[in-house]
Amino acid sequence: MYSFMAGGLFCASVGNILLVVCTATDYWVQYRLQGALAHQGLWRYCLVGKCYMQMENIAYWNATRAFMILSALSCFAGIITGILSFAHRSTFEKFNRSFAAGIMFFVSTLFVLLAMAVYTGVTVNFLGKRFGDWRFSWSYILGWVALLMTFFAGIFYMCAYRMHDCQRVAETR
Repeated sequence: MYSFMAGGLFCASVGNILLVVCTATDYWVQYRLQGALAHQGLWRYCLVGKCYMQMENIAYWNATRAFMILSALSCFAGIITGILSFAHRSTFEKFNRSFAAGIMFFVSTLFVLLAMAVYTGVTVNFLGKRFGDWRFSWSYILGWVALLMTFFAGIFYMCAYRMHDCQRVAETR
């Protein structure tokens, strides 16, 4: 049980770091604009070595930003709950912290999935038609890796919950 929880905590910690890094960096897409290489993230875009804040209120950027922030927050809450799950003393008999941590990691996974789906769909339709030479970059890829890490953290914590539940049932017999 503890090995599943430790694996889940490792995946969640790496996933949360990746979520923060990919949300904060400016390399979600790269493209050529008038012969110069440009790149943009969720908060800034950079042209010819100069970076500018994205002041436009474009719905898909706002949705992607919101979902990424919510994902990082729910992953962090899951990490705190996961650390607390190592202490088995619970005020409520029915409440299991491993289960709660697993649910928080799955919620984080859902938020990342929504953010990446919104960003991917709009970017492919917009940049695909406007620019011929563009590609997703490393910040975007880190978002997908963070999705996998938070998903596996949820799986590990659900396995720990099932093991704890089976042990509890065996002890009552």
